[in-house]
Amino acid sequence: MPKIGTFDGVGFWKNAYAHQRGKLLKKVNVPEDQIIELVNKKYMELPAPLRYEIETSGIDKKELQ
Repeated sequence: MPKIGTFDGVGFWKNAYAHQRGKLLKKVNVPEDQIIELVNKKYMELPAPLRYEIETSGIDKKELQ
């Protein structure tokens, strides 16, 4: 069985600027009004289903630069 690749959400969130966080949240289909609210929170303060979606989305860090 192939290994499931995960995105390092914690590492990315810690080192990303707000616009990069916003891009990530858009890629996992978060509504615009919620993005504004979520970009300034710490990663662990995000809802668990959203963190799971980010980590299993298959997004490449290069897409968010």
